[in-house]
Amino acid sequence: MNNLLIRNANSILTGLSGDAARHIGPDIRVTDGRIAAIGSLTPLSGERTLDATDCVIYPAWVNTHHHLFQALLKGDPLGINATLTPWLAATPYRFRAAFDAKLFRLAARIGLIELVLSGCATVADHNYLYYPGQDFDSSAILFEEAEKLGLRFVLCRGGATLTRQLESTLPQAMRAETFDGYLADIERLAARYHDPAPDAMRRIVVAPTTPAYSMRPHELRECAAVARRLGLRLHSHLSETVGYQDSVQSMHNMSPVRFCESVDWVGEDVWFAHMVKLDADEIALLGQTRTGIAHCPQSNGRLGSGIAPIRALEDAGVPISLGVDGAASNEAADMISEVHAAWLMQRAKGGEAARPVYQNGKGEAGADAATVEDVVRWGTAGGAAVLGLSAVGTLVPGQAADIAIYDLSRNPRYFGLHDPAIGPVASGGAAHLRALLIGGREVVRDGAVPGLDMQALAAEARDAVCTMLARAENI
Repeated sequence: MNNLLIRNANSILTGLSGDAARHIGPDIRVTDGRIAAIGSLTPLSGERTLDATDCVIYPAWVNTHHHLFQALLKGDPLGINATLTPWLAATPYRFRAAFDAKLFRLAARIGLIELVLSGCATVADHNYLYYPGQDFDSSAILFEEAEKLGLRFVLCRGGATLTRQLESTLPQAMRAETFDGYLADIERLAARYHDPAPDAMRRIVVAPTTPAYSMRPHELRECAAVARRLGLRLHSHLSETVGYQDSVQSMHNMSPVRFCESVDWVGEDVWFAHMVKLDADEIALLGQTRTGIAHCPQSNGRLGSGIAPIRALEDAGVPISLGVDGAASNEAADMISEVHAAWLMQRAKGGEAARPVYQNGKGEAGADAATVEDVVRWGTAGGAAVLGLSAVGTLVPGQAADIAIYDLSRNPRYFGLHDPAIGPVASGGAAHLRALLIGGREVVRDGAVPGLDMQALAAEARDAVCTMLARAENI
């Protein structure tokens, strides 16, 4: 493996907290795929150099919740103004049967390319495109496409043994799996792909699509037991809307988090996406058990679900990470858009709760609810923590060299910054990605994926959308 010296960075954010959140640098040495040193460094004989003048360096992003197949479902007019439940029927369920192996592969490729061009190195995809009689292996396709790009890939194997009423009139592609079949596939995937190493390129997670609707309580308990026997983590959706709260209360006479506790779905090896709607008791329980969250602010905003109480969760001890969710409910499914939204929305949530002094409030608030350093930590080290990938997510000697280098000199959006380090998060947009390293390997170079014909990919996507619309009309 080629060794590399990254030189003269303007700023380095490490993914750590407090005073350690920034490093003066200005250089980073990469040796055999790992960070060897950070500081003022002299080039070694034969060492390749990368000039990072005017660049800001972050740990590569860790995306802890996605639905990659939705990359071909952006901006569907029937779902664009819908809340979660009607949106599910209007968009992902309506088009589910339109996917074949070719379209699924194209969607995965588009989603992964969008992520790497934002500086993302690790992707946890919550794939739930599984059904009896399916004639392609969606799991294998995801791993193949991630490997082509050099990404770390975590397959959260979704699926369901139950269906909701809104799915009952939909076709074969919506039919439930058997529980034995689901567990057998988990065993197959774990044996074939799962690597427990702290810098693994491939992981498997047990991830029924949503606890309240996808499996019976005894099946959820058995899933948890199987996962822990195999050394796998657990993931699902939870408490995204008030409708979810109402449903679980009606079905089980308890809150969603208490229900998960009752089926052994809390703990340091569990993280849930969304968790927008939580009461104080649930927040305390999540913190006590160190159950994590994949915060998805853009999707939650787009669907009108609300803003997750991230500051309260972190203060309670909940591990925080960030996910882009599927592109069908987030038309900008990249990590820069997501971290920008996370930074703004937590501040907006703090301000929304503020009350004037004359009403016994404390006046203006919220502007310090999330710092840029907080958001970088959530999107890097936080993601690595909930995935159990302890060797990634921070810029520290000894860690895997997953490094995003943003050049702020090419876009006036970033001109005039008094503190360039905050630019990619605070200014949003699309900072030019000078390079993305994953395990020291250059995956993005000068804003492009080497060998990728972007115009050809765009043409494929346009044709695919037409094909899917035609198929959906005939299902």
